[in-house]
Amino acid sequence: MSKDKLIIFDTTLRDGEQSPGASMTREEKLRVARQLEKMRVDVIEAGFAAASPGDFEAIRTIAETIKLSTVCSLARANEKDVRRAGEAIKPAASGRIHTFIATSPIHMEKKLRMSPDQVVDAAVKAVKLALEYTDDVEFSAEDAVRSDIDFLCRIFDAVIQAGAKTLNVPDTVGYSIPSVWGERIHSLIERVPNSDKVVWSTHCHNDLGMAVANSLSAVLAGARQVECTVNGLGERAGNASLEEVVMAVRTRSDIFPVETRIDATQIVPSSKLVSQITGYPVQPNKAIVGANAFAHESGIHQDGVLKHRETYEIMRAEDVGWAQNKLVLGKLSGRNAFKTRLKELGIELTSEEALNAAFARFKDLADKKSEIFDEDLHALISDEQSVMEQEHYKLVSLKVCSETGEIPHAHIVLFENGAERSAESDGSGPVDAAFKAIESVVKSGSDLQLYSVNNITSGTDSQGEVTVRVSRGGRIVSGQGADTDIVIASAKAYLHALNKLHSKLERAHPQV
Repeated sequence: MSKDKLIIFDTTLRDGEQSPGASMTREEKLRVARQLEKMRVDVIEAGFAAASPGDFEAIRTIAETIKLSTVCSLARANEKDVRRAGEAIKPAASGRIHTFIATSPIHMEKKLRMSPDQVVDAAVKAVKLALEYTDDVEFSAEDAVRSDIDFLCRIFDAVIQAGAKTLNVPDTVGYSIPSVWGERIHSLIERVPNSDKVVWSTHCHNDLGMAVANSLSAVLAGARQVECTVNGLGERAGNASLEEVVMAVRTRSDIFPVETRIDATQIVPSSKLVSQITGYPVQPNKAIVGANAFAHESGIHQDGVLKHRETYEIMRAEDVGWAQNKLVLGKLSGRNAFKTRLKELGIELTSEEALNAAFARFKDLADKKSEIFDEDLHALISDEQSVMEQEHYKLVSLKVCSETGEIPHAHIVLFENGAERSAESDGSGPVDAAFKAIESVVKSGSDLQLYSVNNITSGTDSQGEVTVRVSRGGRIVSGQGADTDIVIASAKAYLHALNKLHSKLERAHPQV
């Protein structure tokens, strides 16, 4: 029996980017979009065009580049937002406008200060305006989980008549549970006139830890599009996890009457890339993409897996890309081989100068570790692009002394706006000493909220990838740094974050 197609709508570049400190540059967004296209995602929500000039340009660049996925921009239900979205997606081979307005009583009264009639009118006008730019228009009823179902039926009927092709029912605040959410989707499909003429979509947040379960319940009730993010990234507790939705549908094909077109072998590479760029590490016990997802500690489990894999594994690790980190380059590899491998990974540097700088860093890395993997290359490029982002502070050298029974001490030399500055400091550990030495120069006045270290590949010579998250005056930014020396990687990450704070180029939260 043939199965329905389940459309995978990825919003990593829009809803995922709304995670504190996860804002991406245009180049980083493009790298993620290329990887999503490689994974065969159906729809890439590239951003919120009206949020900022930077987001508009990022969406437009992605629209010009991506050919095999639909490129989408979010827009509130007003003329300015919709026209901005329409202009941003204009170059796309396949473009979509996703317009939304809140429909719950609390949102209409307290946030919008609009009557239900006004909300319906605004939704219809937005859909009709969007149709001037594309025939692929999606409408979302924000906070549908707390909306009156009779009103939802009314507004969905109106936007179908106006020409919307996809209707999204979001659990914006992560409030629902699977049985209730499935019933709501089923009821809407049953009650809304011409419901068979549109694709029903679901967009679930993870505040109660049920985003994936709610999304799958919606699929069983008739939804044929799931809105999700890589690694479940998203504001607050995050969104439904793309990899979990895709693999649940595939693994339990006996239950779900749908199939996706996702290339599952690209799931782990996508996960690692998003983690590196956003600075949000993946917890080891995360389903599908966590480092322990296919590890077996128990002797009973190990014995069973060795005798027959399916005793304890319901999926093969290689099917989701865990066997992908093959050795690709070494210290004798030339510039052309380096450039070719970057292109195969979907990384295209913007100039010869950028390529030369990245190649020089590759050679330095190859002198430190003999085996260079794809993950190393992704980290190297992320590191290189952070260096090129309007550096106000630049690390020149770092010397740290740390020995048993002695107080750790750091001496640092850095450029501040082109002028060389040096400082030294003691600390409770080598990283603390390095950060205090940096602070004695920059005096940022920021608070360190997160410090995280992860190995990029296996082995004692692996690069360490450090993520820091700092805040100042309500503004939160993340910084990343990679090096075979963890203390140097830490200093790079801290300076990367401080450069972001200094530049003020980080985009505002798209929904502010």
